[in-house]
Amino acid sequence: MSKLTPLIELRRVSVMRGPRIVLHDVELVISPGEHVAILGPNGSGKSTLIKTITRELYPLSRPETVMKVLGQERWDVSGLRAMLGIVSNDLGPMGARRITGRDAILGSFFSSVGLWPHQQVTEEMRAKGEAVMALLEIEHLATRHLHEMSSGELRRFLIGRALVHEPRALLLDEPSNSLDISAHKELQETMRKLAQSGITLLLITHHLPDVIPEIERVIFMKDGRLVQDGPKRKLLTARALGGLFDCPVKLSREGGYYHMK
Repeated sequence: MSKLTPLIELRRVSVMRGPRIVLHDVELVISPGEHVAILGPNGSGKSTLIKTITRELYPLSRPETVMKVLGQERWDVSGLRAMLGIVSNDLGPMGARRITGRDAILGSFFSSVGLWPHQQVTEEMRAKGEAVMALLEIEHLATRHLHEMSSGELRRFLIGRALVHEPRALLLDEPSNSLDISAHKELQETMRKLAQSGITLLLITHHLPDVIPEIERVIFMKDGRLVQDGPKRKLLTARALGGLFDCPVKLSREGGYYHMK
């Protein structure tokens, strides 16, 4: 594979959900190691875009449509979803059973929330799970049950479940939803550590402080379309954000983070 081969390449991608088109001729190219934020209001099609990239949804079949990951159009879906680790804000399944943090991490090797008696965990899997927990600084929570954890702690375990597969990229879908101030700060620090480790980050959010300093490219999404794409310093202005969210905006910047009110 050429070093120039995009990690993700979408050309003229349109997606229907029910009777209407919700993504309109999306063009998106992301290079390996690049950190990108897709910013837009609720209902703009951001989550649909993530589901399309990971083949949970499929585009309209047209000759001009291209959908590639690492230059390849056809993928075994389970392999693709391991390569592109998805981190969502859906914590429901994680608290459905009495599962320890360690078992939640190890269960990801089997695409299950926790471990079951028939699943055989190898020493290699255990070592990888411990390494991921150490990276995310959650090893002290390994034996705690998920239902006893805060939302911020659970979010780090969701990230850990993606990381055990050594993905080429993490797709973070509205990762800060439901987090309090302290947990959001921890999430920011975790994302920064991951970005600095070399893994590609694709962040989908409507929350401007999610855009960590390591993210230099920002894409605006509105009404199912990618409407602007460029350097963060040029796009993150009060005027541009006001147009994106259809409201007056005051913008401030502190410590490499942007804040909007």
